[in-house]
Amino acid sequence: MSLQKPIMRGLLAKRLRFHLPIAFGIAITVALSYKFGVTEPRKKAYANFYKQYDAVKEFNAMREAGVFESVRPSGK
Repeated sequence: MSLQKPIMRGLLAKRLRFHLPIAFGIAITVALSYKFGVTEPRKKAYANFYKQYDAVKEFNAMREAGVFESVRPSGK
């Protein structure tokens, strides 16, 4: 009793016909879920932050806290 020889001719093409569409489907699904699950909420959060952000007010707060070496707080 001997083992049957494996069929090697055309094996790569046969496997690729099955696995390639699955791989592309998974890749597209992951890319879309990352886009809508991570980047879109992040862009929305940045937009909301910069709608309310006042750079001058922030600068004055940091100046008063003594963060800058070149700008003295207004009390000194």
